Amino acid sequence: CWMRLPQFRIVGDNLKDRFDGASRVMVDNAGSQRGPTGGKKNRYNFQLQPYNPEHKPPGKMDLVYLEDSPNFCNRNPRLGIQGTSGRQCNVSSIGVDGCDLMCCGRGFGSKEIVVVERCQCTF
Repeated sequence: CWMRLPQFRIVGDNLKDRFDGASRVMVDNAGSQRGPTGGKKNRYNFQLQPYNPEHKPPGKMDLVYLEDSPNFCNRNPRLGIQGTSGRQCNVSSIGVDGCDLMCCGRGFGSKEIVVVERCQCTF
């Protein structure tokens, strides 16, 4: 008998689902052994509380984060972020290289380039 991992695609899809559902939390390390929601604190004597009080506390399998990501649209030399202004984007892509996402709502100009090449055809 042995244990084996699920297919890589299944692991990736699971992580992506958790990433998409991740919630911002703050650390509550106030005095008592029970947190404000009545839950037992972990062995490090702190409890994660939702940043937004309307959200439920995270479960054991939830992904959480403490700080929002920096804005990668704008240049920030202190953080080493170059920004996206002036970069070339792909008008037809819906991915990270697509103009809608990369241009951060600033708008973009497009141009069509026609390239004529001699083919190496033989008849």
